[in-house]
Amino acid sequence: MIPSPHRKDWQIGVIGTGGISESHLKAYATDGWNVAALWGRTHETAKAKRNELAPNARVENDWQQILADPSIDIVDITLHPIHRAPIIEAALKAGKHVLSQKPFVTDLGMGEDLVALADDMGVKLAVNQNGRYAPHFQYMRDSVRNGKIGTLSSVHARVHWDHSWTAGTPFDNLEDLLLYDFGVHWFDFVVSVAGDRVQTVMATTAHAMGQLNRTPLLAQAMIRLDGGQASLAFDGFTKFDPLDVTTITGSDGTLHSTGPDLNTQNVTRNNSQGIEKPSLVGQWFDDGFRGTMGELMCAIEENREPLNSARENLKSLALTFAAVYARRQQCEVEVGSVRALLDI
Repeated sequence: MIPSPHRKDWQIGVIGTGGISESHLKAYATDGWNVAALWGRTHETAKAKRNELAPNARVENDWQQILADPSIDIVDITLHPIHRAPIIEAALKAGKHVLSQKPFVTDLGMGEDLVALADDMGVKLAVNQNGRYAPHFQYMRDSVRNGKIGTLSSVHARVHWDHSWTAGTPFDNLEDLLLYDFGVHWFDFVVSVAGDRVQTVMATTAHAMGQLNRTPLLAQAMIRLDGGQASLAFDGFTKFDPLDVTTITGSDGTLHSTGPDLNTQNVTRNNSQGIEKPSLVGQWFDDGFRGTMGELMCAIEENREPLNSARENLKSLALTFAAVYARRQQCEVEVGSVRALLDI
């Protein structure tokens, strides 16, 4: 279920109007949330997004104007990490609650500083880790956290999609596109169900025969848990019959989810009480974006830590960074030992 705040009049400022911002704006329009202001690096693009998806918003000439507006409650920052961190810092210092696009930061120390700053300023800092609110992931995570399958034993996910659309785009310049920008959703999911039991990771990548991308379209990771294991397989060159499968086992039950893509999944939970096949409501895109912002709004109203808090997301990034380092060094890496993506 998508978190739904009591208030509908939260004032949102969006900084960054690139491609991913469309999913943010569509999601907010669905629930009638008020996007009051936009800023983009290209003014004409920002105006076009405003006209299409947020007609009541004003388009600012610089992002500082959004932070200076006392009526803005929440700032949604969708820029790439290299541009995002200093704006997050400025927004927190301006007393704004912040939703950061993923990946949150490329340096764990920088992320810890931003988390501490949010605490000092008395505001909430959350991450748009939207996969957490994909209906099948949310159901499976809640089942694990609520003890529906006993003690977690394993998490295994296989993603067989065609990711070759990234050829010739800026994504093709990311050496570890599948492990970093794409795989971070699944690393985050593993952390969301296994928590502090995550210990080490090994990873590999490969170029598929015939692929046009510069970056490898095949990747996999093996994760050691305290008393368990997890594995992720990304086949990004699946030209026909795509498939997305997730299996979670526990001492008292098993969860299966399968479907052709992230928006069409069928889940089964089998435990001592029988078999349950829930009717999932919604889709990852764009409901996952409603989930991250809705959870932040609810956390503000209830004065608690968001479930998608930046503090928790640092654990997911630690696993992601370790996986990238493990791939490059061809060794098993302790999660938390790799502090910055730029160092590797």
